Parts: sequence; C-alpha cells; structure tokens
Amino acid sequence: MKANLLFLFFVLTGLVSMAQSEKAVKWSYAVKKLADKTYEVSMIANISGDYHMYAQNVGVDGPAPTIFTFTKNPLTILDGNVREVGKVVKKFESVWGGNVNYYEKNVNFVQVVKLKANVKTNLSGKVEFMVCDEKQCLPPSTVDIKVNIGD
Repeated sequence: MKANLLFLFFVLTGLVSMAQSEKAVKWSYAVKKLADKTYEVSMIANISGDYHMYAQNVGVDGPAPTIFTFTKNPLTILDGNVREVGKVVKKFESVWGGNVNYYEKNVNFVQVVKLKANVKTNLSGKVEFMVCDEKQCLPPSTVDIKVNIGD
C-alpha cells in the first residue's frame, strides 16, 4: 500500500511539473501572406518571469533545444527551416559546461509555407521546449500547433 501511494505521489508530482513548463511559455500564432500561395507562419513564445527558453541550436549537449515537428500535409510544402527572430542570449553556463543560446521574454519562430493550390488548410504539429531560470530547469514540454492558412 505504501509503495502504491509513493508511486502515485511521484506520478502526480511529475504531471504538475510538466504543467508548470507549459505555463511558463504562452504560445500565440500569426499568419502573413507573402505572395500567391505563400504564407509566413509566426509561432510566438512569450516567456514568463525570469525563465529563458533554449534556442533550436542550444550550443552544447544538455539542455533540451526547441524542436518543431510538423505533420505532413499533402497540400503544403515547408519552404526552408524554422528561423528564429529575437534577441538571442549567448552565455556560458557552468552547469552545462559551455556557451548556451537562449531567449528571454519572447521569441518569434517563423516558418514559410507554400500551398500546392488555392485552398484553405492548416499547418499542424508540435513544439518541444525547455525553460530554466537561475535556480532550476522545468521538465521539457510539448505543445500542439494548429494554424489555419490559405484564402
């Protein structure tokens, strides 16, 4: 009985910790038409408090990078990789043993998407990310993405 209660405690603690990571970053989305059948999708991370979120290229092994994974859509073509627009901080962190790349307050991740026809569809997938402050790192989180594109 004690073992079952202890197991339940750790599971619930883990779930609460993961929920904290998602609360530390609020995601919003915007779409801008660049040309006929070409759209720029902005995935904006607003980072709360003193937390920072690691870049796609962290710079060292250790902290979890921000990773975008998009669901295949036969109506779309991803044009290039996700690019980061924001003020990247490059800082030596002894805990990771090197220089790391991260963002404070906010960062805009931009993906250009081309449509194969004049249709309405969506860009969907997920983003995995990790946040830390000067005292602690929260467990990595995954957030679903779904953004409507097209005319």
